[in-house]
Amino acid sequence: MRQHDYEDSDFDDDSDFHDRLARLQRRARSDRAPAPARRGRLTEDERARLALLREDAYTETALPDGADRWTTWGEAEQGPLPRPDWVITELGAVDTDLGVLKTGKEADVHLLRRNLPGTDGVLLAAKRYRSDEHKLFHRDAGYLEGRRMRRSRENRAMAGRTTFGRNLIAEQWAAAEFAALSRLWAFGAPVPYPVQRNGTEVLIEFLGDGDGAAAPRLAQLRPEPGELTELWHQAVAALELLAGEGVAHGDLSAYNLLVHEGRLMVIDLPQVVDVVANPRGLEFLARDVRNLAGWFHARGLSEQVTAIDELLAELTKAAGLG
Repeated sequence: MRQHDYEDSDFDDDSDFHDRLARLQRRARSDRAPAPARRGRLTEDERARLALLREDAYTETALPDGADRWTTWGEAEQGPLPRPDWVITELGAVDTDLGVLKTGKEADVHLLRRNLPGTDGVLLAAKRYRSDEHKLFHRDAGYLEGRRMRRSRENRAMAGRTTFGRNLIAEQWAAAEFAALSRLWAFGAPVPYPVQRNGTEVLIEFLGDGDGAAAPRLAQLRPEPGELTELWHQAVAALELLAGEGVAHGDLSAYNLLVHEGRLMVIDLPQVVDVVANPRGLEFLARDVRNLAGWFHARGLSEQVTAIDELLAELTKAAGLG
């Protein structure tokens, strides 16, 4: 800076000048930092997530193995114990986004590799809930019955679908799915292991092969008669396990069941319904059964095998409502 540039300035001494310069430098760094993923007032989880991204943005050293971020394990809500051996818990691990596996109305699912530098690591499914792109979640009115937050301000924001309210709803769906997966996995239901939840992102066991090809959905398959019958029995066993815990999937169909290594696996569980607490619980349970049975009927399975009315009576009893 030239002498005459600051001779007539408002700075009385060098300390004022250096304070002003420091503020300008901080502002410049802030302009280069990652922007919030959502407009409006941020939730606490989103604020913490953004702070970590900005911290990484100020780090000039490149991440190992061309990764996108350091592991978020240390900041996340972690999966149930005992954890599978393949779960990477070391804080020196890195995460690399390998692309989109599925897009949906409320969330996108990405393929993620988590590894210690120099190792192959493991593949995970990263389900990331969105909010700003949608005025409301198309399913939330009935499913969120009984899931009200404690603070009236937050309830009003959610009911009014403000930007802040939609951010809260997105986090609530992520938290609900992680809690449901943790609960169901703990008692042996056929669901993928929930690794962690960090804000609106849920990391889940990837069901597929080592090359990143996801296991097929039941809807994509055309099973032979013997395999069709076996898959139906697996579906009934899953329904019985859920009902025994007092819950229903809430949106069960051939599109949210995967067939992984010959085993039927239940996915997409943010809307899991407590059949006792939710006034429409039995309605959701019955719809799950009828939707699924309809797909099996269309593929040639006899209605005598599915025996819907008998199955519903057994599930209602298992849930403690019969």
